[in-house]
Amino acid sequence: MQRADHADLFSALLALREQLSAVDADGETRTVFQREYAPVAQVVARGEIRGPGRTRGGVDVRGDGSAEAWTGRVRRQLVAQEDGEDAYAALARVLGG
Repeated sequence: MQRADHADLFSALLALREQLSAVDADGETRTVFQREYAPVAQVVARGEIRGPGRTRGGVDVRGDGSAEAWTGRVRRQLVAQEDGEDAYAALARVLGG
């Protein structure tokens, strides 16, 4: 686990993208307790941004290499990506960047 302070949301999102883009998602199906999990159902890495107040959000990298943005802390809510957005742009949009 790595922690870092950033001056603003933009620099925090850039650092998040840099860290998570280095994750190696192998795309293999895993079996846990006799249940198979497809790569898209596996979270291989999670990055989180915490801001002033209760601002929280992040990006999950899946086993197939895809990424999903989310907000919240205890109850994570997925952020829907709009046309032309990736997970990081969607997170920036909902967090006000």
